[in-house]
Order: sequence, then structure tokens, then C-alpha cells
Amino acid sequence: MRPLGTTAPGSDTRLPPRARLRSDARSLSLDGTWRFRLHDRAPRDEVDGVPPFTAGGTDVADGAGDGWSDITVPSHWPLHGHGAPWYTNIRYPFPVDPPHVPDQNPTGDHVRTVGLPEWWPTDGRTVLRLDGAESLARVWVNRRPVGWSTGSRLTTEYDVTEHLRPGANTIAIRVHQWSQGSYLEDQDQWWLPGLFRSVTLEHRPDGGLDDVFVTADRDPVTGHGTLVVETVTTASEVTVRLSGTGLEARITPGTPAHLDVGPVDAWSAEDPRLHDLTVATESETVRMRVGFRRIEVVGDRLLANGVPLVFHGVNRHETHPDLGRVFDEVAVRADLSLMKQHGVQAIRTAHQPPHPRFLELADEYGFWVVLECDLETHGFWEVDWIGNPSDDPAWRDAFLDRVRRTVERDKNHPCVVMWSLGNESGTGRNLAAMADWIRRRDPSRPVHYEGDTEGAYTDVYSRMYPTMEEIDSVCGDVTMPVHEVGPAAGARQRTKPFILCEYGHAMGNGPGSLADYQERFERWPRLHGGFVWEWRDHGLRTRTADGTEYFGHGGDFAEPVHDGVFVMDGLVLSDGTPSPALADLAALWAPVRFTRAGSSLTVRNRRAHADAADLAVAWELTVDGRVVDDGALDVPPVRPGRDVTVALPSDAIAPRRGREAHLTFRATLRRGAVWAPHGHVVATTQIAVDVVHRRPAARDSGPLPTAAVFDEDGSLRSWQGVDVRALVPELWRAPTENDRASGQGSYETSWPELSSGRGDESVPPSADRWRERGLDRLTHRVTAVERDGGALVQRMRSMPAGTGSGIDSEFRWTPDGDDLRLRWSAVPIGPWDCTWPRIGLHLDLPSTLGDRAAWWGTGPHESYADAANGVVVGRFERAVDALGIRYARPQETGHRPGLRELRIGSLAIDARRGAGVDLPGFQLARHSAQEWDAAEHPHELPASDRLHLYLDAAQHGLGSRACGPDVLPRYALWPRQVALDLVFRVDPPAADGAPGGASPDPASA
Repeated sequence: MRPLGTTAPGSDTRLPPRARLRSDARSLSLDGTWRFRLHDRAPRDEVDGVPPFTAGGTDVADGAGDGWSDITVPSHWPLHGHGAPWYTNIRYPFPVDPPHVPDQNPTGDHVRTVGLPEWWPTDGRTVLRLDGAESLARVWVNRRPVGWSTGSRLTTEYDVTEHLRPGANTIAIRVHQWSQGSYLEDQDQWWLPGLFRSVTLEHRPDGGLDDVFVTADRDPVTGHGTLVVETVTTASEVTVRLSGTGLEARITPGTPAHLDVGPVDAWSAEDPRLHDLTVATESETVRMRVGFRRIEVVGDRLLANGVPLVFHGVNRHETHPDLGRVFDEVAVRADLSLMKQHGVQAIRTAHQPPHPRFLELADEYGFWVVLECDLETHGFWEVDWIGNPSDDPAWRDAFLDRVRRTVERDKNHPCVVMWSLGNESGTGRNLAAMADWIRRRDPSRPVHYEGDTEGAYTDVYSRMYPTMEEIDSVCGDVTMPVHEVGPAAGARQRTKPFILCEYGHAMGNGPGSLADYQERFERWPRLHGGFVWEWRDHGLRTRTADGTEYFGHGGDFAEPVHDGVFVMDGLVLSDGTPSPALADLAALWAPVRFTRAGSSLTVRNRRAHADAADLAVAWELTVDGRVVDDGALDVPPVRPGRDVTVALPSDAIAPRRGREAHLTFRATLRRGAVWAPHGHVVATTQIAVDVVHRRPAARDSGPLPTAAVFDEDGSLRSWQGVDVRALVPELWRAPTENDRASGQGSYETSWPELSSGRGDESVPPSADRWRERGLDRLTHRVTAVERDGGALVQRMRSMPAGTGSGIDSEFRWTPDGDDLRLRWSAVPIGPWDCTWPRIGLHLDLPSTLGDRAAWWGTGPHESYADAANGVVVGRFERAVDALGIRYARPQETGHRPGLRELRIGSLAIDARRGAGVDLPGFQLARHSAQEWDAAEHPHELPASDRLHLYLDAAQHGLGSRACGPDVLPRYALWPRQVALDLVFRVDPPAADGAPGGASPDPASA
């Protein structure tokens, strides 16, 4: 059979799928340097059935001749100078003509000569294993064809015993970028062909363990464990030993053996207790780590170890800025540690099985894993799902082949708590057949698939990016249909556990409203949490012609069709830098919660499977942002899901003298874990407490300070010798990705309550509406300048060109002793029919002020109206370039609300509250919002000798509209009257060198 142009998943020579096992059998890694050549199309020798690699006189034996070079395996050839990466989200990068692909089909030949070592066994069999090849791989050993396979992220094995010979052996693998398998792998990621996982020769001894399937169950009531062990072997007897339990048994192969373990600790993501298991025959020993736990669906609840399982999860693609999908354990460990440090306890392996080592690490670190099959046919959405393989009998074998290889490889991992059929593949009989096969093979885990809208063959009800109204309707009062299906299907779905397999689209600056989702996770028992999309940006490290490094996205590699920046949608950036959204989640997913009532503190353990004995609790009292007292609290161990109340020391709650005071509670690790050191902070809560206020003396009399220089039109031009090029109102922010996109409807013209949460899908993105109304190009006109006693009053009208709407501002400058006070107010004028990005002041300042800022306000990172859960009030210091996030496309970043004091070199500004006046937010950067908006990549920003300071009375929320709901109305900035009260201070540098006496922020180093 020719491999291309058929729906078959591979040749009949492939071995049956089996578990990945750690065995004492001999193996030989073939990773390393191979010879490589790239064809721009499938070679004619293959199409015509001629033996490969011999046409034109070039022999594969030594990879000699024109076009050959060295390449590392595992790797993707586009990341080694051969061809280029290609990104699409939904669209196939080739015509939708299943199962055919274009003749223009990049094809890579990989060749290696291997000398079998002298110690290689002569008995038994030798198996060649490919762990990952995108997308179709054909194999030859010593010029003899071995077989072919599709399923890029799935393991394939061949028996090559009869093909090998003593001494040198030539192994050749031809990989086609496009194949029939590509129609099943349209997974919103880079198309990156190559041998990107390991290639291995493994000896299979006679009487060895060809497969082992272990189910480690634990009765949540009695605490007793049971092992069910099933083996595939030609041996007559198998020995099973479980460390720490005294269990040793001899079992008969071929039928499942049920072994009583007795009392045993449970495995959970919160407390990942693993036990060493040995399964052996006379010729082979397999060592496994098992975790005892029970996953079950009871009514509309998903239970783990007898209690509800609520996912605090992320979707995780395998991606690395230099390696693509090639596994790097150091990088993966760093990612898993960062996840655990921020409260992430669950992972959906979007949208394919990960590298097998990843699951061993997930067992060890502790993660609930929803393991997804290597399946997505989303591109058929573009043609109204016509020809979708999910319901075509011709593709049935391919679908079943993929799910078998998924389940069989990873069935022994306790971290895997649910099998997912795939993603965004419509629905149909082939998916139902996959679910049926899983239930027969592994009834211990539920089946998930979001596309089963009618609930015909899955065990849980799963949704992507639901609105708040939809969640409330599914879990509470029935007010809207489910998925537009009939009443019977809707009722069926509402009887199941409800999961958000994707929510909170973390593209660019965002997402917003994570706290609103979390509130519902805690309110509705049927709702079992979900998985934020997604963990990491997929940027690929690349360079401009002059060597400037940046992270490339769709369109940066001359793809004919692509989906641009949509691949940059992670909670961490491509280089691993955490975004503020991750800190937002960490606050929401903290394992303990603190509540103060008078002189008492209640500590609630939010874990379901572990007590809080591993946590130490401390308090800290700050007055005017400076620490004045602190101490430890003696908190007894708190059982899972329970709380304790302890008395607070008098020093913590006694009123202090100052402007304001805050009491901060922190929980830290008493001892180090695999994912964090001793002392790591896992929970922080800050509470405002009473102070004894000082009554400030009135200081706004007399002439304006001589340190202030004004133009004739009343504009401030200099303060203490600092040039002020502009101080004008601003309504524009550089649009975020959620501002730019419209994955769901707008809440500007249709409130969620009036549209079942859908909003108005005919309304363009917010950024488009803002541009149409000219908010990015305000012009300013001074309408009046007058003296009012000692005050200088300037009135200004700011309007976009070509419109009749704008704002009227008043700048009232008065003395404040030796300082300069500004009371600024603004009111909308004319008709307004859209939200504003921001409303505040823009100061254009010289960069000679310095490259650091110190402030008293919220921090340490940026926050917004609907994304403010991970910040506290304190004194912080940062380099100017570290105040914002270097998102893949420049956009709004660095906004910190609740500013009290700001110091930039010799410029010091105080902000005051008052009647109708709240504290501003500030943003400081080397470029203006308009300059950010004009750049597609950070390296395209122009050189700058200025600092741009924004003091915002308010900013619009972030939302998740790039793929999810718009900014909720309560976080939206609608045109309104605002006011700021600012004091420009005379403030010499502090003696200790810290600007304005700020306490340096440890994170700013």
C-alpha cells in the first residue's frame, strides 16, 4: 500500500501499542547526528514504488552526494535551516481534499549507520521505536522496507530482528511534512516536521514483559488499596512486589490479577504519594511508580478519592522557543515548578499526548492530567464540516488507532485522571467508537470530549469560553439552551459534572475576569473548575537581518497563509517570563485563605486532599507602605477543607499613626519541595486596618513655586529644571489582543444579561471602535487661562479630528508650601457611544530623569480593574524597562492603580484622595501608547530619549474577547467625569540612595 493518499493510519508491520515501561532490557538510543537531505516534494522513486534512496545513483548507506548535511535527532528540520515553520490556527495550510495532500510536500530523509555493540543480545527480538515523527514516517533497515506510520505525537514500534545483521546497520527514515495524518492534526500550533522525539532500538527478551497494565485503586472509605495487574508475556509466571507494604505475589499472565494491598496512602495532586512497584519474569524486570487513587463520576460530581475534584488547571502545548516540540527535561521541570508555585494543580495536554517523560514528572510533582488524544480536524469548520473524518467510516481505523496508542502508552500513570478523545473535531461515529473502546479497555477513568455537544458518548459536560450567564444556567436556574441542542440533550448534559476545558484566553495582556470564574467554581458544586488557555507563548527565537533577536509568530516566516499573533497566548512568555495573569491566578488558587474578624484570624485550608501542616503563617504590619512590625502565628494543622481560628497579637492590630496601614498575612512552605524551596510564599492576603490620622496643615496659599515654569497658555513646561514637553489628557491605550479581537460578542451594545451572555456579535472589536472615533489622535486646544487668587487655571478642550465629541479639562495649579499642586478634572462633551480605553494625563519627560522608578501603591506587578488579585499595597522599586511586560506584540502594559507616591529621579509626585477624587494608576515607559500601537514586534519600536508617564483616573478592563467574553460591564470604562489631585514635590534623594526612601523590591533585582 502506498502510504500517501489513503486513510489508513500505517502499515500492518507496526507492533501493537503497549505501555511505556522502565525495564532492565537492553536498549540503544539512536539520538544524535544523522545525515539529512530535504526534498521539496515526495520523491518520485517512492511514488512509483522504486526502492528509496537509490535513484540517481545516490546510496543511503553513507548519505553522500549533493544535498546531504548533518542534522540532530530529535529535532524539527525547519529549526535547523531547512525550510521554515508555519503557523495556522484553524485553516489547513493545504487544500481541504482529504485524504490527499499537495505534490509540493517537504520531505526529509534521515539516515544513520549504527554498529550493534558486542553486548547486544542474540536471543529474543529487537524493536525499533519512534516516539514522534511529523507527520508520516517510512522506515528502512539495510535498504529493506520496514513499515510506515502516521500519528505525529504517538509511539510506533517495529520488529526489525530479521532486518539487522552483525556489525554496521543502516537505518533510514523518510518523513513527509504533509500526509493524510495532517487532516487529523490541525491543532492551533506550529506545523513543524521532523523526527522530534527519540529513536531507539530495544531488545525484547524471550519470556519478557511485552506489556503491563496496573490499576492502583483505593477505597476512599476504608483506605484500603487494591492492585489490578495485567501482563502480556510468554512467561508462565510473573512476580509482583510493592515496596513499603510487604506485598509480594506470583500471578498468572493473561488475566487480570486482583491483589489486596491493605491500608495505603492516597495519591493526589496535592500530596503525590508514590509507591515503587516491581513486575518481573525470569528474563525481564519492570519498575514502576504507582499511586493509589480512585476517580469516579457519581451523579453530577467528579470525585477523586471520594471528594469533588476541582481543576485549577492550564492547557499545555509542548513548545520551546529554540527546540519546538523537542523535549528538554530541564525546561519542563522549570515549567512544572513554576506551575506549582502559582497554584496550578491540573494540566490538559492540549492537544496530544506529551512526551512520555512528562507524565513521570507529573506523577512526581503532583498534577491532575486530562490526557488528550492526538486528534483535531478543526480545518473542516472552514468548509461547514463537509467531509469531516470524524463521521466518515473510511477514517474509523485511523481514529481507533490513535486512541489505542494514546491509552496504551500512558495507562499506568496515576496523574492521568481522564482520557480526552481530542479537540475541535466536530462529532460523529468515529469519536463515539473511540469512547466505547476506552470504556472497555480502561473503565477506571472518565471520557472527555468538548465536541460531544449532545452528551451522547462522554462522561462529563465540557465547554470552552462559556459566558458567566451560561455557567449559571447550566449549574443553577435553567434560563438558556445548552449548545443549541434539544431539550433532552440539554437535560442530559446538566446531569453530568461540568468542566471548562478552556477559559480565560491568556493572549497578550489578560485575561480579565478570572476572579469571576473562580467565584463560580466555588459557588456551583456541579462545576469542577477548568483549564486556562494556555500555559506558554509559542514564539520561536529568530533574528532580523542585523542580528536583533525576537520571538517570531505567524507571518514572520513568509507563510502564504497564517494566523499571526494568535499563537502567542500563554500565561508565560516564550522565554518563560511569567505574565501578571499568572500571579492573578496564584492569588485565586492559593491553598489557604485568611479572613480577619476583629482580633481573630481564620485560616481556611482550601485543599481537598492534604492538610496544611506543611505551611507556616506570618503577619506583617505596614504603615504608609513601610514595615513597622511583624511576627509568626502559631496555627495548628488545618485538615482538608476545614478552618481554624487563632488570636492575633496586640501588636498586629493596635492602631498606628499615619495615612494608612495594612496587615498582610502570608503562608510559606515549612520545608522545601521538588517544585519550590523552603520559605516559598503560597498565599498572601492583605487587609486595610485602622490608623490614627494626622490632620495635614493647609498649604495652598501664596504664589506658585518658582521651581515651576509655565507657558503663556498655562501649560507646565518645567518643574525643578525637569523639562515637561507635554502634559495633556489622554484617552488612548495601545490595544491589547483582547481589545483587537472579537472571538465573542460585544457587551458595549448588548449587555450580557440581555443576550444570554453572548453580547452583540455584529459589533467590531473595541480597538476598531476606538479608532473609528479617533481616540488614538486627540488634538488639544487651550480655551482659557486665568488667575484665581494664587491659582493658575488652564482650561482645555481635547477632541479627535473629524468628530464632535471630546473632553473638557480644567488644570488648577496652586502652591502647596514649596510644592506644586494640580487639581485636574475632565468631563465628556458631545455624543459618546463607546467605551474609553483610559482617561488620564500623559506627561512627556526627558529620559535623563533616570532609569528607575520607586512608588508607594499597588504592586509589584501591573493590574487592571478585572485582573487585580495578585497585588498588594507597598513600596516598590523597578527599572523603567521592567515596569511593563515585553509581550509578543507591543500593547498596553505596566498600569498600576492606587498610586500614593511616585519618584523618578528628581521628579516626585504625590496623589491624594478626596471628595470625587480617587487615587490614580500610573504607567511609565520609554514609548508612548501610539508608538506601541504602531509596532508589530518589540524590536520595531524606535529609539527613544523620552519617558512617557501616564497618570490614569481609570482604565478599561481587559476581558478575554480574543477568544472569550468581552470586558464585563462592571469593569468597563464608559465616558464619565473624573478628577485627580496631584502634588509635585520638592524631594531630594534619600540618604540611603533609594529614590524617595522606597524599600527596594526584591523582585526588581
